[in-house]
Amino acid sequence: MDNAAVQWECCWDRDLTSLEDCPNLHEGDGDLLASRPRRFLEKCCDCDRFKTDLSRFRESGHPLAPFFAILHNDYRRQRSQIQSLGSFLDTKTLEVRFLHELGSVLQSSVDLDEVLSVALTAITSGKGFGMNRAFLLLADKERHFLRGHLAIGPRSAEEAGRTWQEVSTSDLDLQHLSRAFRQHKLSAERDKFQDILGRLVISMDNIHHIVIRSLEEKKPLLVQNAFQNPDVDQELAQLLGVDSFLILPMLARNRRVGAILADNVITRQPITEDDLRSIETFTFPVAFAIERASLYERLQVEVTKLQDANQRLQEQQELLVRMEKMALVGRITSSIAHSIRNPLMIIGGFARSILKATPEDDPKRGFIDSIVSEAQQMEEVLDEILTYSDALYPVRDFWDVNQLVETVLRDIQEKALSQNYACRFHPAEGLPSAYLDYKQLSYCLRNILVGTIDGLENGALEISTRLDGDRIEILIDDRSRRLSEDELEALLTPFAETHEMGSGLNLALCRNMLEKQDVPFLVVAPPDDGIRYSIKLPTRKEEEP
Repeated sequence: MDNAAVQWECCWDRDLTSLEDCPNLHEGDGDLLASRPRRFLEKCCDCDRFKTDLSRFRESGHPLAPFFAILHNDYRRQRSQIQSLGSFLDTKTLEVRFLHELGSVLQSSVDLDEVLSVALTAITSGKGFGMNRAFLLLADKERHFLRGHLAIGPRSAEEAGRTWQEVSTSDLDLQHLSRAFRQHKLSAERDKFQDILGRLVISMDNIHHIVIRSLEEKKPLLVQNAFQNPDVDQELAQLLGVDSFLILPMLARNRRVGAILADNVITRQPITEDDLRSIETFTFPVAFAIERASLYERLQVEVTKLQDANQRLQEQQELLVRMEKMALVGRITSSIAHSIRNPLMIIGGFARSILKATPEDDPKRGFIDSIVSEAQQMEEVLDEILTYSDALYPVRDFWDVNQLVETVLRDIQEKALSQNYACRFHPAEGLPSAYLDYKQLSYCLRNILVGTIDGLENGALEISTRLDGDRIEILIDDRSRRLSEDELEALLTPFAETHEMGSGLNLALCRNMLEKQDVPFLVVAPPDDGIRYSIKLPTRKEEEP
């Protein structure tokens, strides 16, 4: 065949050509116009005109025609393979970079929520493995059950469109995507899938369950045709609502950490074995990261417990030191009080005898009366000091609160009647016994009632008991007095003085006694509602401090 006599349709035989002569040349291909070898390899081999020329050459009967056809086909095949290999290498390069980024995040984190956010974001992100949804199941502490812990993904096509649009326009890497998810969507995603997560509970002993089997065999599974697959639990298939999904077991040092279920519920895109193999390499670092984060979390709990125990130990040591000091103070005050009490009683007794024998018009009677009054006041102070010394060591047992209050009211009945002061008691029925120090509580009630009655006449006190939760509350309402905030503060301060209530230890001593028994003692004085005292007594011995 004479090549010079043949008019070929393709420009492969020309050293020079133009954009108008070759339909495969476009703007930007100008360097191919003068390079025949490159033009032939990059453009002509796929040109329809060249295929026509090659067919005419084969029909001419030239002995090299079959050979050229073989070369042409083999070149196209190899080029296609090279392009596929290049695409595969590009994909693997991106995958290696992605896994490197993922590994860096997982290795540096000991926060469980961060690890879980990174893992699920990696599975569902288009920059990761690109699955639509992912469900994470974690083993409980006893390794008896797998329980649904977290999920990520859309629940509708509209939500999917919005989410993918946000991700595509955000231009964030995996670490920033997972951080944004953890900060803004973690709780919302957990709540959104709560109906599914709450039912994703699988016993570890159920070796026939496909998820447990994946853990036992230590390999991921690609589940196909789930609704007709006899190996798939139909409750699980119905719960996920997909016919195809991945099961990714997570193991760390042969410990079953959990499993991840992933699917394409929105796009319905088929899941391939290549997807399975790609994600399989990802589960190992995730499992170790979850295990490490869980151990770190448990370690933090134990450290907190040790710190609390150390704090309590220090408090107990300080309490022992204070108790030793208080015991010393108690012994000293008791010794001094007893040493003063005997001569004071003699002085007071003689003064009262002299006072009785002194006529009313005697000018010395006023001085003697002052001695008697001051001696009596000193005796009362000594009684309070001795009572304070006894209060250092409360002795508690179970007592009937109503009976205790009635006993105290009988003790002060004479003083109340002398001042025409009514004390009305309203006991609650069916109260349990309270755990208290009978002697100290009696003293406190008597001190409150006497201090309230003292100096007033024609008043009334309302005393009541009631059950408040697991404590018994004693309420004392005095609507005959009005106190300012400053006077109320002074009322609870040792040896402070108020115009209404006098001076001395009084309520401060009562509060001190009750606090040592872990008994709340409150005094409130609303401007228009008198004074209310509240004492809440425990009903269980365990509440003893």
